[in-house]
Amino acid sequence: MRPTPRPFVAFFVVASISSAALAQGVGYTDTPMLPGQAWKVHDKDRPNPPVVDPGSADAPAPVPSDAVVLFDGTSTDAWQHGDGRDAEWIVKEDGSMQVKPGSGDLLTREHFGDCQLHIEWATPKVVTGTGQGRGNSGVFFLGMYEVQILDSYENRTYADGQAAALYGQYPPMVNASRGPGEWQSFDIIFEAPRFARDGSLEKPAFVTVLHNGVVVQHRQEFLGRTAHRAVASYSPHAPKGPIKLQDHGNPMRFRNIWVRSLASAEEQAATETGRRH
Repeated sequence: MRPTPRPFVAFFVVASISSAALAQGVGYTDTPMLPGQAWKVHDKDRPNPPVVDPGSADAPAPVPSDAVVLFDGTSTDAWQHGDGRDAEWIVKEDGSMQVKPGSGDLLTREHFGDCQLHIEWATPKVVTGTGQGRGNSGVFFLGMYEVQILDSYENRTYADGQAAALYGQYPPMVNASRGPGEWQSFDIIFEAPRFARDGSLEKPAFVTVLHNGVVVQHRQEFLGRTAHRAVASYSPHAPKGPIKLQDHGNPMRFRNIWVRSLASAEEQAATETGRRH
């Protein structure tokens, strides 16, 4: 049985959306078609993924010896805002880092390309808002390619905008969300796109996502740089960039964030040679 749609809440960064842009249901009817798919961007009729129970939250995952620790519960030194300000997000007594709404997104000072990222996050325990206005954030690779963070526990929104979606492109295979306030995890393997000398795309970006230990994206191709209400596209850029966490106005919490470079043996050798010289 198809769930009864709940009222749609507009994406908060959009000042206003005409009533013609909304339909009965959650999502849009006036957005462009996604290439190679039968659905529009944020399509209101796209089926939401089935729900699976990921089990209870465990203690923070152990950190591999070769990982770069981005947040260990004590310091935000690895992060900055887009304008170069030191991170203003709040370090809590429980070892989490909480979004300071309105302060802006956080970006890592160090840049990464192909990588394995582990991040643990929790939406507010007290639920306010619905749809995209409820426990919203996102993790962006190279500052461009987003895996959506959202309170998707019994919270209807467009399928390509729920937790673990490639925002505006592909929903997760299943909804593995825990309840509001519970700790959740993403383990993400990201492959950066490659561009030819003339700027043409040689290889798109790919991502594999485990949400609370459940595979929800399996080497899924990014259609391009994340966009809202538009079809994503590629434009040439550097092979590495910052990892970005989104300030969407919700007091999200994060903990135990680490990343491992997945550079090839040739790339590692070249980097090491550069360091010696």
